[in-house]
Amino acid sequence: MSNIAKAFEKGKAFIAFITCGDPDPETTASAVRAAADNGADLIELGIPFSDPTAEGPVIQGANLRALSGGVTTDKIFAFVRELRSTVNVPMVFMTYANVVFSYGAERFISACRDIEIDGLILPDLPFEEKDEFLPICRRYGVDLISLIAPTSENRIAMIAKEAEGFLYIVSSLGVTGMRSEIKTDLASIVKVVRQNTNIPCAIGFGISTPEQAKKFANVSDGVIVGSAIIKLLEKYGRQAPEYVGEYVKAMKEALK
Repeated sequence: MSNIAKAFEKGKAFIAFITCGDPDPETTASAVRAAADNGADLIELGIPFSDPTAEGPVIQGANLRALSGGVTTDKIFAFVRELRSTVNVPMVFMTYANVVFSYGAERFISACRDIEIDGLILPDLPFEEKDEFLPICRRYGVDLISLIAPTSENRIAMIAKEAEGFLYIVSSLGVTGMRSEIKTDLASIVKVVRQNTNIPCAIGFGISTPEQAKKFANVSDGVIVGSAIIKLLEKYGRQAPEYVGEYVKAMKEALK
């Protein structure tokens, strides 16, 4: 069984996204620990990329701050290895195909296994091209996590049937960022997913309040929050982990 399944064993999962190295690796580590200690069931770690096409201004800013601070993929691997001594929840990397490709896919994915990264999310990797990475991921026991968007339509069943780890359901068109209203008919997307797989699905993009988290957890197996957490890191810097912990606790409570 995939280690990621553990995140969904105790009810609705809260998944926290944190960009590695924003504002520095030490603060990232503290924020991850605070999130895990306060109820995050799974942590998505963003590996910064200079052209993050799926990200809105908040996470773009985090990428730029991390890169200008000198963070590298090797430094992230080293920091996650150390982090694993105190954090037991499943963790996945979210980054872009070019980061994996330029590092060397086999080298990157085997390193994921070595530092106990459970999955990989590549938002710019089309479903039809996933075979470039999928055999290597399977060789090293790293789940290649698929995304389903509102535009997926007649491809939803096909994507769901081949899903691993969990399915990332994108709540709305456009890039990441907090939204006051999400109008996508997510229940109908989840219905097709349920008809084609037993893999859990979580909804992300735009969720920032406990009310939104509760609403979308009612139709899925969990919710993913990134921009609202990154805004706390942007606002409070090295003091942010305390605020991240409080925020995650409130969001997790809303899912109970």
